[in-house]
Amino acid sequence: MIRGRSFTLKAVFGALALVFSGWSAGGLLAQDGADRAPSESARIQIEDARPASDAPPLVEGSRAEIPALDRKASADKPDLIPTEHFAGRPGFSGAKLSPDGATLTLIEREGGVVRLSASDPRTGELIDSLSFAKGTYVTSTQWVDKDKMLLEVWSAARRGPYLVRYSRLVLAYPREGRFEFLVEDQTGFNGGDVLHVDDAGEYAIIAHRGDGRLWQPSVYRYQLKPGGTVEKIVEPKYDVHYWIADDDGVVRLGMGWRKSKLLIFYREKEGDDFKTVARIKPGDEDSYFDALEILSNSNRGYVLDENEEGRVGLRIFDYATREVVETFYEHPDWDIDEVWIEDGKPVAAFYTDDREQIVWFNEDDKAVYDKLKAAVGDSDVWVTSRSDNGEQLLVWAGNEGDPGVLYFYDAPTQSLSELAQFRPELDFRKLVRPKAFSYTARDGTSIRAFLTLPKGRDPGKLPLIILPHGGPFGIRDELAYDDQVQFLANRGYAVLQPNFRGSGGYGSEFYDLGVGEVGRGMQDDLDDAMDWAVKQGIADPERVCVVGGSYGGYAALWAVLRNPERYRCAASWAGVTDWTRMLKYDRRVLTRSAGKRWTAKIKGDEGKNLKDVSPYRLADNLSRPVLLAHGTLDDNVPFKQYEQMVKAARKAPVPLTTLVIENEGHSFSRASSEQAWYDALDTFLAEHNPADQVDENGKLRAPPTPEQPSIFRTIELPGMSGEAQE
Repeated sequence: MIRGRSFTLKAVFGALALVFSGWSAGGLLAQDGADRAPSESARIQIEDARPASDAPPLVEGSRAEIPALDRKASADKPDLIPTEHFAGRPGFSGAKLSPDGATLTLIEREGGVVRLSASDPRTGELIDSLSFAKGTYVTSTQWVDKDKMLLEVWSAARRGPYLVRYSRLVLAYPREGRFEFLVEDQTGFNGGDVLHVDDAGEYAIIAHRGDGRLWQPSVYRYQLKPGGTVEKIVEPKYDVHYWIADDDGVVRLGMGWRKSKLLIFYREKEGDDFKTVARIKPGDEDSYFDALEILSNSNRGYVLDENEEGRVGLRIFDYATREVVETFYEHPDWDIDEVWIEDGKPVAAFYTDDREQIVWFNEDDKAVYDKLKAAVGDSDVWVTSRSDNGEQLLVWAGNEGDPGVLYFYDAPTQSLSELAQFRPELDFRKLVRPKAFSYTARDGTSIRAFLTLPKGRDPGKLPLIILPHGGPFGIRDELAYDDQVQFLANRGYAVLQPNFRGSGGYGSEFYDLGVGEVGRGMQDDLDDAMDWAVKQGIADPERVCVVGGSYGGYAALWAVLRNPERYRCAASWAGVTDWTRMLKYDRRVLTRSAGKRWTAKIKGDEGKNLKDVSPYRLADNLSRPVLLAHGTLDDNVPFKQYEQMVKAARKAPVPLTTLVIENEGHSFSRASSEQAWYDALDTFLAEHNPADQVDENGKLRAPPTPEQPSIFRTIELPGMSGEAQE
């Protein structure tokens, strides 16, 4: 329901990530100064909530007269939706309510320009706004009192031949449209990490490298007012890259890497020296460590930690002795993904089965959640922000077939008002909800998968797209909204997403089944998924293609090379084509031990020959159409993998169809890149495995082009020189 305000540190070997655990969402209330008041008929009484089908309609012209809380999709066959709409980004993010519930702030992005707007959530009236230079991003926002916020913003500029990323912390007054930068050194790259903000909003504890040190941050106490004092309270420590403060703002824990070991430093109270309490090596029992909270005046706090069976649960942990004191909560079947902690106490835990789920530790919060869920009908519900007294909430409601709607809930009036749709260009009535199911692989392994059937078609003998996820290890698909799935279903394809062996979320035994099975057992699971769909009468065995990105792109290539008799075509975005070279590249960017473990996962205990499962080795035998696409700046699967495949396939009986996106990385950082992929995929599938995107004359039907966005005024970041980069 709510993602907490605490910082989460995950020390999983091969990566150390500090992420803000606040899940944020938002809504576009006003267009560049224009007032937008939600219609009164969009307000419902919670205590009188009725089924969605009986919900009152909005006034004429509001959301195309769609009933306010009736998010049910039509069963009719929809028109084609433009690829621009599937490639679009929400016009807003980071919606936050002020502590008094009187102000709603949103991050809006139009035409490459980011704006922070402040509005009245009850009326939709725009109060004021701040806009930033093109190419600048607001990555996090946090109210510190009812009048001011802390923002983290970043941009990139070229310094000579290098593209350098800068971040800055901003103290903003959203209702007044003014701000100031909190930065110790305007020539530095890093603006800092907020460790703690006091309850009164008078000061913040911030770690940053403002003293010129490249990697080791100091910790400062910033007085949050114009011209406020800045005091260094913790000196930099050579091996510490990340600091963690307790719920009183005392810095208690430091973490960092040295020679492939995770070092953990701890002190009991302010003024004590930091002592090394752990040196965790790869493979140690406590190699998974997720520090959620340290309680003030105590050595104890909360962590996410594995038990002896490898199940991640919420534990009470003694940081001084590094021992689990007791288990606060553990789900019997699933790992805990996140925990919401407020005022030093766990409020709720989140886990994923087929979809994200929540477990409440507070009956009052559960009661509010149940009311909200009943009011919005057949949708998932998450409260993304709330006032300090809990009387005002921002509520996201949506599901795997609906990008969602933002609502404002006011407890005193028991009203739930629709503010905005996350993707207004996408008519949710034309979308479809995937369904979860299980099938049995050839070796008896049960495989969980998701099937999406195109709307308004007879579910028999359909053209089928198998869509394997990336990874391959530890990643999984789930019941959540996915643009590519909806795009393919809209074009008339059944879409099948198998969580093949090695996928995450199903326990260590299932994970280990994938070791050494790249291109082998994992690929068998995809073939068996196809056989299941054919046996059920869903798929036409003569019209099956495989589409995927990253590892999924590899699996698509390998499908038509290994089993051309099965598959009609394949489309690969950023797929691996040469595993031997890929592992050599990985060893350059991973630690030595992490590189060895990754290689062992791919090759398996017997050290299987990866040349036997590398697509480029068989490229000259390619007999099925393939769309091969890649971004030139991919630093995960390097562009050379694409070039090698193109070179190897020059004499193939069937030539490659290729797409190169300049200045794009491993995933789509820009809507234009994602649209280019969808456009290429649309044309490719229409030619080689046609469905509804082809008219009666065999020509590709082209949906209309949406309108272009407008541009706002800009604010430059200090300390920047050179050309800004989008």
